[in-house]
Amino acid sequence: MKKIILSTLVLLAVSACKKENQKIEKENGSSDTISTVETKQPEASKINLKQTSPQELSKDLAKSNDTLYVTNFFATWCGPCMQEIPHFKKKIQELDGKAVKFTFVNIYNKPAWETEVPVFAKESGLADKIVLLDDSKIDQNFFSNFSSWKGNGIPFTFFRKGNKTDEIEGSMSEEILNEKINSFLK
Repeated sequence: MKKIILSTLVLLAVSACKKENQKIEKENGSSDTISTVETKQPEASKINLKQTSPQELSKDLAKSNDTLYVTNFFATWCGPCMQEIPHFKKKIQELDGKAVKFTFVNIYNKPAWETEVPVFAKESGLADKIVLLDDSKIDQNFFSNFSSWKGNGIPFTFFRKGNKTDEIEGSMSEEILNEKINSFLK
């Protein structure tokens, strides 16, 4: 008698599990067949970002006229770099139409130029302001453009208008970015 009761309970338990499994499969749309998903190349990977050389960038950094040049060195994997990007975006919108040119220089991690950087460029809306600089081509002559930065940390931002320059190594708050830019636009 015990065997009959025990067998009945086991059959009920198995039956209940099977029904619950079928219910879950119906809710999730699962089946025993393998579904295939067509993978499309992400739209961001179609963005062509400009590569620059240390020599070309040095020429840009040396421009001495009435335009304020704000050049930010960053990498997509750099947390502090990404924290300050919204401040830059806000300032870009604020200064639209003024003689201010923002450039974001992506250095380090060249393999990310095919994947992460285009995605960041598209999501941030900064694709037209991003250039790629191969850090393996940078020599000590390049760092003569700066009074303090030797390439040892990012983010790094260089400001130039005429002969006046300023530099910030490390992430900037919105207030500091505003102060720096306003000091050049007086």
